Amino acid sequence: MSETERNATAETIGIRLERQLPATPEQVFDAYTDAEKQKTWFSILDEEPGVVEIEVDLRVGGTQTAVWGPNRETLFREVQTFLEIDRPHRLVTESTGVEPDGNSMTTHIVVTFEANAGGTLMIVEQTGFPTPEVRDFFQTQVWVGAFDRIEAYLTRG
Repeated sequence: MSETERNATAETIGIRLERQLPATPEQVFDAYTDAEKQKTWFSILDEEPGVVEIEVDLRVGGTQTAVWGPNRETLFREVQTFLEIDRPHRLVTESTGVEPDGNSMTTHIVVTFEANAGGTLMIVEQTGFPTPEVRDFFQTQVWVGAFDRIEAYLTRG
């Protein structure tokens, strides 16, 4: 398979997930983008405190850098570059994640925040996964965990 074919295939490997959250779009958007709030919800469900370091420059062209893990020897790193910001409705980023072993992946993420009678429907669309297995891991583990943590933050807040 050529590099062009591989890139075209990766762009088509994506997910779409949604979660109803008990807060206004402004509150959910801020929980998702504010560094101090993220530091809280990143570890809100952990039994043992780990490492969580987050810096956010919330402007088009700005970045969010998150470093986290159970200890200093096992850290994940993600840098998201903000491509579009329409607070509190929509956020578009390019995300590059690096695992502790050095493997990296860049994906495109669109997050929307839709007000409704129950609060906010948060919808995540992420494309660019290198394989269906990585996509499935993000669909069943990564985003479910993030939604659970944000929801816990919003309900305990």
